[in-house]
Amino acid sequence: MPAGWSIEQYTLGIDTYGATMDLNIETSRVAIGNQVLANATRLGIHALQSLDRLARNALYAVYLGGNSFVTASPGGPSTTLTVDTVVGFENVAVNGALIPVSPANPCPVTVGDTVYSLIGTSRDVSNTSSLATLGGASGTLTLSAPVAVADAALGVPVVSAVAPTILRPNGRAATSQLVDGDRLTLHLVLAAVARLRDDNVPDFDGTYNCYLDNTTLLELFQDPDFKRLCSGQAGSDAFRTGQVIRLLGVAFITTTEAPQQTLVLTGRRIRRVLVCGQGALIEGDFAGLDQSDLEPDTKSHRFIDGVCLLVREPLDRFQEIVTQSWKWRGGFCVPTDVTANPTIIPTASQSYWKRAVVIECL
Repeated sequence: MPAGWSIEQYTLGIDTYGATMDLNIETSRVAIGNQVLANATRLGIHALQSLDRLARNALYAVYLGGNSFVTASPGGPSTTLTVDTVVGFENVAVNGALIPVSPANPCPVTVGDTVYSLIGTSRDVSNTSSLATLGGASGTLTLSAPVAVADAALGVPVVSAVAPTILRPNGRAATSQLVDGDRLTLHLVLAAVARLRDDNVPDFDGTYNCYLDNTTLLELFQDPDFKRLCSGQAGSDAFRTGQVIRLLGVAFITTTEAPQQTLVLTGRRIRRVLVCGQGALIEGDFAGLDQSDLEPDTKSHRFIDGVCLLVREPLDRFQEIVTQSWKWRGGFCVPTDVTANPTIIPTASQSYWKRAVVIECL
């Protein structure tokens, strides 16, 4: 019989993003500096930061999904469970496409120490999720059997069987269980790399990228394993600059866009590190953005990395107000790796999303 292969399909939405600023060219002539260039610079920064956050939020919305905790104890056996976020619990893969969970297409979830069958989800009208800024949505999970009272206590972890991997110090099972002293360690970073390699995720020229904020990076300098590894290397780049660039197959990339979160249940500030390989995020740019039915005006339009910076001529009665804007039309998508299962790759996990690992710490 001829052989075939399994397929997966993802969808990518295209939207328009942008910002605009008005400038009075008469008053700008008497300004100390060039206001046109100043506005253009700020619009460029706004464009880059906007695209960075769109990409960041798309990644974290998926790779934090399927991991939640109970936010309201039902007080007795119940088939419904109120959780911090239902994102990652809402769909299962059928024939290469994600469809909503249902009694006909259930998904195993672990609540506390017990596995239940998830058959439905619903989002709250008013989103109270602690992950709302990263795409989280509070809501209710519907299970096929009542949840035991011990499994439904406040803060108990709820994890989908197909959720992405999230690592925490000292084996914490949920974000709500993190306590003081649960900091980033070299072992956690290497554990993330091991998970990516077991899932056969391609790297970037021999290394995986690790995105983190500067404060979390400095925690590595307090880690005993890191100290032993770098003992006697006071002249190394890591100690001379206070930065770790490449170490043990990982490229550490600091960013001020690393998400921060104050946990409502405990008041503790959660920091997150993302370790990823190739293909974790797909960017789609609208190819027709630079096309127009009108005669192209190269003086008022500039395209840089897919972003259009444009200047509109004065349209007011005195022809004094010009408009400077940027726009980008496109979207980001996080593809699944359902077909890379243990049958194909014996060391692979059951997670639908395998190309990144999130590390949560304080």
